[in-house]
Amino acid sequence: MGYRHFLDLSDAGTDALKAILRDGHDRKAARADWPKGQVDSDAPLAGRVLAMIFEKNSTRTRVSFDMAMRQLGGSAMVMDAGSMQLGRGESVADTARVLSRMVDAIMIRTDDHDKIREMAANATVPVINGLTDRSHPCQIVADLLTIEERGKSLAGLELAWFGDGNNVLHSILEAAGLLGFNVRVATPAGYEPDAEFAELARNGGSTVTLTNDAAAAADGADVIVTDTWISMGQAHADAKLAAMAPYQVNAALMARAKPDAIFLHCLPAHIGEEVSEEVFESGQSVVFDEAENRIHGQKSVLLWSMGLL
Repeated sequence: MGYRHFLDLSDAGTDALKAILRDGHDRKAARADWPKGQVDSDAPLAGRVLAMIFEKNSTRTRVSFDMAMRQLGGSAMVMDAGSMQLGRGESVADTARVLSRMVDAIMIRTDDHDKIREMAANATVPVINGLTDRSHPCQIVADLLTIEERGKSLAGLELAWFGDGNNVLHSILEAAGLLGFNVRVATPAGYEPDAEFAELARNGGSTVTLTNDAAAAADGADVIVTDTWISMGQAHADAKLAAMAPYQVNAALMARAKPDAIFLHCLPAHIGEEVSEEVFESGQSVVFDEAENRIHGQKSVLLWSMGLL
């Protein structure tokens, strides 16, 4: 076949995820201080084209995939669903079959995970998940690169999550089971992650702690992670904001973690809601390294998906 879909981290598995991380670190190091648009010396995707389909707004996913393809020697085209026939009723299946004849890979950022499954089932080129309501695997590749860059070993790491049990947390739990780190999840009652992801992590040997006690989750943690409380497309619900308020990552919460703990957030952030300005702007915050690492992680995901890694 020569190509692989990247819909969830489990599509890659432990060995491939480790290879993706190694390649991401190596490629980033090899181009230190280069102009951002300069092509990697091996130009492994020369002549290849990525179609990027957006049914949700994007800054980091759009720019990072575009730059990833440029740095690998290929190119990318942006397709907003509203200006495609997909937005006027053409099926996902037919869109996949048409694009497979015209481009070398497809990245889609959408809502319903079933759409990306249908795309993959009908495409004859790699399909990559740029975000769905279920999971966000490319973001977690960048997060893992960032954690390792800070000298932290993933095996046995204690990662603490605060707030909503959303798609980003689902992919963190998937990674935990594959790479052997532990996850403490502090959420209000009723906002827990889908049970299948906690089970996946536990089946992989990860210790997953689900709690309503933010302070207990933070105690001795190596990494503190949060995300927006109101996900893209959701109403700005007062009841949800009130429930989430005790889970804000602030200086008092960070003080409970290890002294060298780092703070991650996939961005965009709502300062004063899920994170205080003091923490967001602190020396422990690595959110902009994390954002940059979307490029380096996705380059390696693209190479893996195209059978070149």
